[in-house]
Amino acid sequence: MNWTGLTTVFLLATVKFMVAPASGLPFKLSFLESYVATCLGGFVGIAFFYYASEFFIKRAHKKKVEKHAIAKQMGIELIEKKKFTRMNRFIVKIKLKLGIIGISFWAPFFMSIPLGSIVVAKFYGKRKITFPLMCIGILINGLATTSITYLFVKNA
Repeated sequence: MNWTGLTTVFLLATVKFMVAPASGLPFKLSFLESYVATCLGGFVGIAFFYYASEFFIKRAHKKKVEKHAIAKQMGIELIEKKKFTRMNRFIVKIKLKLGIIGISFWAPFFMSIPLGSIVVAKFYGKRKITFPLMCIGILINGLATTSITYLFVKNA
């Protein structure tokens, strides 16, 4: 058993799920080893960031409030950043077109596990079905990326 390779794929999948299966190739991991390590890493990543999202959201809000309070005390007028960036528009489009399933399946995959999990929790965190949908998304996306990696990249 190649524990170094399995650990590398697992840890990479906890944060950047999309590229994790490709990291198994240099370690000569089998398709199944790479798929299982990728999915397990994805599960751990989404569990941590999904359930810790409330902390991260509150912390970001608190920092923003503190920043404005300090600026007000100093007599400085802060210029607000654009709220509708390209990524924000993309997220809203997916939310409107695909709903809870689309966001749960694709946000952690395309954005990264930490950011995607926090976005999903922010939009649909109160619904009990959200976390299981994210887990199903991890299984499906893991199978797709591992298959593509082992069919096309390995043979190249």
